[in-house]
Amino acid sequence: MRKTANRRADTVIVLDFETTGLSAAGGDRVIEVGAVRIEKGKVTDRFQSLMNPGIRVDTFIEDYTGITNKMLKTAPTCKAVMTEFADFIEDFDMVAHNAAFDSRFLAAELRRIRRASRGEFACSMLIARRMYQDVPNHKLGTLVAFHQLPTGGVFHRALADAEMTTQLWLKMLNDLEDDYQLTKIPFDLMQAIARVPKSKLSQLLMDKFE
Repeated sequence: MRKTANRRADTVIVLDFETTGLSAAGGDRVIEVGAVRIEKGKVTDRFQSLMNPGIRVDTFIEDYTGITNKMLKTAPTCKAVMTEFADFIEDFDMVAHNAAFDSRFLAAELRRIRRASRGEFACSMLIARRMYQDVPNHKLGTLVAFHQLPTGGVFHRALADAEMTTQLWLKMLNDLEDDYQLTKIPFDLMQAIARVPKSKLSQLLMDKFE
């Protein structure tokens, strides 16, 4: 596994996929990708595209995402989009809300085009569960509303969700900086926060920087 100790948490790709279903291993495919590039805490680029997976999506997915079979019929192929997206993400570390889901789909789609990513993932949902324990739940929409973060008001479209996850990620970094007087937070610390028991978060941060 690539070491991330010297990687900055404020220099990442925040991404989101909309898919035909829940199982990348079971043959479900990505139908839309949205991503935001952050470098040293500033948004520097964005990526968004529908993707034609060559299979029909069911009515539940159409209703849930607003992405219809008619829209996908004229969209570029998954191969074309993922080739461009692989160039976009380079070797950046990545953030997603429920990263286990998005990382599986990213790996599956990259394998289909014989590409791979050297970046590692951090999960904003798991980190939020530890940092914001008084929030009713840790769905992206709930966290955005609770913290009054900027939103376009659209959920379950890839770029809109990536934009909102970006706002959440930057808030988490700012809160850690303010609460623990941290600067240049390393990416591997955010990964460690996602794994630590909720009751041990403060101890982790004090031990890390004492």
